[in-house]
Amino acid sequence: MTTTDERELTAAASQLSTAPVDDSPQSPLPQGGSFGRELVAWARWFWRQLTSMRVALILLFLLSLGAIPGSLIPQNSVDEIAVVQFHERHETLGPLYDKLQLFDVYSSVWFSAIYILLFVSLAGCIIPRSWQFVGQLRARPPRAPRNLTRLPAYTTWETEAEEAEVREAAERILRRRRFRYAVAPAGDEGAISAEKGYLREAGNLLFHIALFVLLVAFAVGNLLRVEGGKLIVKGDGFANTLTQYDDFQDSAFGADLDSFGFTLDDFTATFEKDGPQRGTAREFYADLTWWKGAAGEQHKARVEVNHPLQIDDTKIFLIGHGYAPVVTVRDGQGDVAFSGPVAFLPQDGNHTSTGAIKVPDYRDENGEKTQIAFQGFFTPTFGGYSKDGMVSQFPGPEYPALFLNAYRGDLGVDAGVPQNVYQLDTERLKQFKQKNGEPLRKSLRPGDTFTLPNGAGSLKFERLERWASFQVSQQPGNYWALGGSVLAIVGLAGSLFIQRRRVWVRTAPGADGRTVVELAGLGRSESARLPEELADLAVALQTDGAPAVATADDAEDAEDAEDTNAEDTNAEDTDEAAAEKKSGGAGDKSGAAGGGSAAAGAKSVESEAEPAVTSEETESHETDEPEGPEAKPDEGARA
Repeated sequence: MTTTDERELTAAASQLSTAPVDDSPQSPLPQGGSFGRELVAWARWFWRQLTSMRVALILLFLLSLGAIPGSLIPQNSVDEIAVVQFHERHETLGPLYDKLQLFDVYSSVWFSAIYILLFVSLAGCIIPRSWQFVGQLRARPPRAPRNLTRLPAYTTWETEAEEAEVREAAERILRRRRFRYAVAPAGDEGAISAEKGYLREAGNLLFHIALFVLLVAFAVGNLLRVEGGKLIVKGDGFANTLTQYDDFQDSAFGADLDSFGFTLDDFTATFEKDGPQRGTAREFYADLTWWKGAAGEQHKARVEVNHPLQIDDTKIFLIGHGYAPVVTVRDGQGDVAFSGPVAFLPQDGNHTSTGAIKVPDYRDENGEKTQIAFQGFFTPTFGGYSKDGMVSQFPGPEYPALFLNAYRGDLGVDAGVPQNVYQLDTERLKQFKQKNGEPLRKSLRPGDTFTLPNGAGSLKFERLERWASFQVSQQPGNYWALGGSVLAIVGLAGSLFIQRRRVWVRTAPGADGRTVVELAGLGRSESARLPEELADLAVALQTDGAPAVATADDAEDAEDAEDTNAEDTNAEDTDEAAAEKKSGGAGDKSGAAGGGSAAAGAKSVESEAEPAVTSEETESHETDEPEGPEAKPDEGARA
């Protein structure tokens, strides 16, 4: 191949790939020069590396890898209680995870750095790639190479149609098949260039833009997200105001909360009672009554795990459940100091729970104001005691039991410092004692009463209720994230399944006055269907305006083909004659000549049981029947 042909093929194949052109020299690390020039060179090198496809894929992989701890390790933004419990169970890993910010993965420094670098890398890739794609759309297809026979897909024929008629038919067919260009470029009036598959690069750009949209939606969602948690006992309600939340995380810029409220009408949780999956939850849902505004119309809804209730831009997720013993506390004067359900927090899969009952408004046996509290365990199915306290054998309320310690003194609630309502600070409290000096403890079943000594009061375990915990999340940008995900799938499908290819049609006058038509195609290495598509185009062009006519070469080829077929037929006839001859010789034991092919065929069935034919019989049979192509007519004459 000459240098000219190589340049023409290179130009014809230019930009068939969807990768952007990098006009910058592929040089090693910057070296030498003044400090300013070296600094600029390093900045350019760093920018080229950051915006390269390789680095973008590495950053995307690191981002996916960094999100794994956020799914496996409890997060402060989701469940602070789970984080506290993790610290209690893992005294060594807890502080280490704190230093690595693994309890706040999505707001950590290292995750934010990966995220920002990927954001900049995508932006630096999309902008020049978009300009280059616009330039490709506006550019004309390259001229046809001088020698089309060197292209991987090529065909030619002669036709009686004029060159102008062939070109018009070719342009018509190419336009009908949605090729982008079907015009003859200047300087090559006898050739038509056409291109197809631009949607491949469009799909590639769409995929990158969709990733960019996803990153923007993720950033906006985290900056403007408002999230809080609320534990609600069956029968209680919730209004979407700051004072109603147990824990609350505001957005970076502050946000207005949607106006709504709801009531927990009922909560259902059933568990497997037998077999290897004993204790596994089978049903887990909450029935709510919700409304919008101060006194809006009420609606019924059922909230399940992964099926939240959405009100405007706010979603209400069901994230946990437990038990709330209903107790009645009477003071030393016999008056009711507290009555209602108290939520106990589960500590294991069988719902062994801990909690505290605080009564700040209390009068002792002498009528003096004081404060009293109870701390202990609750088990839905009592299974005995361990070194840490009571143990539950099953998460369902088969045999509920309440185990309490009693304290009196200062609860610290008057200091105005926030406290954990589920834990008791015993620093300023004194535990009630028995007559023998042992701490006063009591195990209660529903209906039992815990009587304090010296007429100090009592606590009665009335009944058992359930509670459910909800996460209320207001996060804008979810629809943008969904749209970006859909666009990413569409763009990826386009970039994978659409192939970029080019087709050239050239017409030229032949030596005998006819028009010579050449049709060639070029695609990427994975364009396996290009020859089939080119064959379809050739058939369509011959049908629509440039019918092929036989040439001298075609006649010679046809004669050669006929000769080849005749030789193949004679060879087959010779083989058949030899087979018949052998069959007849084997069937005739007497060695007599003749008998015809019919007799030989009739006796061929019996030849398997007869003795082998001798060499003399074979020679006698071969002498009577000629060999070669003349055998068939002789056999026919005998028949």
